[in-house]
Amino acid sequence: MTASLAAIEARRRSDAAPAETRAERSRSVVVLGKPTDTNCALVAAFGELGQRARLVPGNDVSPVARGDIALGRVDVLPTLDGIEPGLRQLSQLERLGARVLNRPTALFAAHDKLSTALFLGRAGVAQPRTAHVRDVTVPSFPPPYVVKPRFGSWGQEVHLSENEDDLRALLERLRDETWFRRHGALVQSLVEPKGRDLRVVVAAGRVVGAIERRARHGEWRTNVSLGGSRRPVTPPLAARAIALHAVAALGIDLAGVDIAGDAGGRMRVLEVNGAVDFTSEYGADVFTATASALLRRADIRAAASRRRDVPVRFEAAGDGARDEYDAGCLGAVG
Repeated sequence: MTASLAAIEARRRSDAAPAETRAERSRSVVVLGKPTDTNCALVAAFGELGQRARLVPGNDVSPVARGDIALGRVDVLPTLDGIEPGLRQLSQLERLGARVLNRPTALFAAHDKLSTALFLGRAGVAQPRTAHVRDVTVPSFPPPYVVKPRFGSWGQEVHLSENEDDLRALLERLRDETWFRRHGALVQSLVEPKGRDLRVVVAAGRVVGAIERRARHGEWRTNVSLGGSRRPVTPPLAARAIALHAVAALGIDLAGVDIAGDAGGRMRVLEVNGAVDFTSEYGADVFTATASALLRRADIRAAASRRRDVPVRFEAAGDGARDEYDAGCLGAVG
């Protein structure tokens, strides 16, 4: 018997080692989310690194076993009034022995912009002045104002008000929207100059890619879904530092951080996107770098969990609800 085999055999004699050894051999990486281009590319990247990887709907945790890596990629609802199903299932998986990345509390903190502002404020991360309103209320800070849903994305229902009268008229119009009735809205001070920002992707405490976004002519929002353009950039040190600070404040493992520099050059975090979409434009090896960083973090957490030596019994988690996607990336890779 070789030295390495002898070492494995010795570990098998301990109480916890057999389960851990089997888990390492049979581990899968499961990305929980919709079949977006980004999620499919992440699955492919894990496969290229030798992992068995697959994509499943966020609320279908039946393929996840103890020791597997589960990457939470549930997004906000298209109705802008909450988060897709899946947070509760991620909590179950974490309790039952899976290695969860993008833990449910961190995902919620990123998706709920009010929570994001509170976490960033507590950590001292620079951001626009922010108020939460549930009626026609003008905040104490001066205009111009940016108004957005608490649970929003894709630039939908994000508005610019140049003065207090504009803001009152806008809130009067929005107050009957379902998302506003449920959660109110965030009112933030506008960071000038408007029409451009940086999006920095952070994976497991590493900056893995970035782009500069510019709004199309006649539009101030930089979202590509609204016609904005993007180009790859190497983010300045100040932007890298504030992005890392922001994701650390939320405790999230994979996120995009939208950053704007004001007229004086000071960086401010506009949003943290917990289900960020990105492409190879962010960097030639952005998906490989992301997958590698996440695998390392999962292994570090697993080692820490073994040191705590807490016995965990794994059972099937979930409520039986399943969605079926017609997408080629749903099969196993690797």
